[in-house]
Amino acid sequence: MTFDNANDGGGKEDGTGPLQGVRIVDLTSMGMGPYATQILADLGADVIKVESPDGDAVRRVAPMRHPGMGAGFLTLNRNKRSAVLDLKQPDGLAAFKELLKTADVLVYNVRPAAMARLGLDYDSVAAINPQLVYCGLYGFGQDGPYGEKPAYDDMIQGLSALPSLFAQAGEGPPRYVPMAIADQAVGLVGVYAVMGGLLARQRTGRGQAVDVPMFENMAQFVMTLHTGGGTFDPPVGPTGFQRHLAPERRPFATADGFICMLLYTDMQWRRFFELIGRPELRDDPRFASVTERGRNVGPLYAMAAEAFAARTTAAWMPLLEAADIPAMPLHTLDSLLEDPHLAEVGFFEWVDHPTEGRIRTMAVPTRWSDTPTRVRRQAPALGEHSVEVLREAGLSPERIAQLLAAGAVRQGGA
Repeated sequence: MTFDNANDGGGKEDGTGPLQGVRIVDLTSMGMGPYATQILADLGADVIKVESPDGDAVRRVAPMRHPGMGAGFLTLNRNKRSAVLDLKQPDGLAAFKELLKTADVLVYNVRPAAMARLGLDYDSVAAINPQLVYCGLYGFGQDGPYGEKPAYDDMIQGLSALPSLFAQAGEGPPRYVPMAIADQAVGLVGVYAVMGGLLARQRTGRGQAVDVPMFENMAQFVMTLHTGGGTFDPPVGPTGFQRHLAPERRPFATADGFICMLLYTDMQWRRFFELIGRPELRDDPRFASVTERGRNVGPLYAMAAEAFAARTTAAWMPLLEAADIPAMPLHTLDSLLEDPHLAEVGFFEWVDHPTEGRIRTMAVPTRWSDTPTRVRRQAPALGEHSVEVLREAGLSPERIAQLLAAGAVRQGGA
């Protein structure tokens, strides 16, 4: 079996991908929605990013070489085309509705009330295109008291209890996970929601509305294991997955660095006890089963920490590998860029962006034997494809010219 995931840099539209032929109108900005639609674009969909005249706010977030092309925008919006339509102008909104007639999917991440004010609620859009999969990624389910509230990653992290896990694990006061974990985790849910909607449409011939609220999805994400003893009625113990909350659960410091190790099976622990010169612990009832080890995880991790500190990372790694114990050195962001495995599989690549020059990009991480994916183009300039996509939607040159003259549509350039 062979795989062909190629990166064409600034590129040609010769990719295939499992979603080739699917057209997605992308009415999202910031992180969650663009992350979802970039993955869909990487899988071959034609994603048309519809932006306001000001553009996606992430365009303006530093660092950047040129205005409107921030690093975060470059990493969230490849394989897309950009069209600027001013939906606040009747003519711009009308052109947007024409575009929807040619689409398979609409993805949006503003609050549903804002879509309704534009006349873009599901019932109105379904009347234009009944086969459209209408996917909303926003803060809260509309049936609850938070329904009208705005939502961003930090707020959703807090509501889903992520910051409090640091405090509960003895890591000091609550703090946010230092990445947009809610945006990206729920963005992944948006990907499978869209694909599920397309599959259902294939079977029924009808589109539908699919809601992907951040709070509910992150609550599930966090509580899948952390429900703990609260799973039962009455509770059989505290909430929280105790191994994850153990203060000692952290990368193990060696004499010159850190190692990340997870021992789970009885055999792995027996081998580790032998490796650190404590074979008698194999028969210790505190450590004899996964259940008992879970109850005594603190002493176990403390013992491992003491052992690791005695040798360097380079000394430990071949010993752990020989014992078939799962362990890897700890990366920093900078050392991750130089990881030898990622280098061998071609994950990070330098490509020439049409306006931004040489930039580092990442390969599509999934591999497909029959429908290979391809980076067909890098992130677009604001409005770079406005005229192109409207022409494809069936608007005449005369009407497009009128829209441009009125400012309802804006054409940018690479």
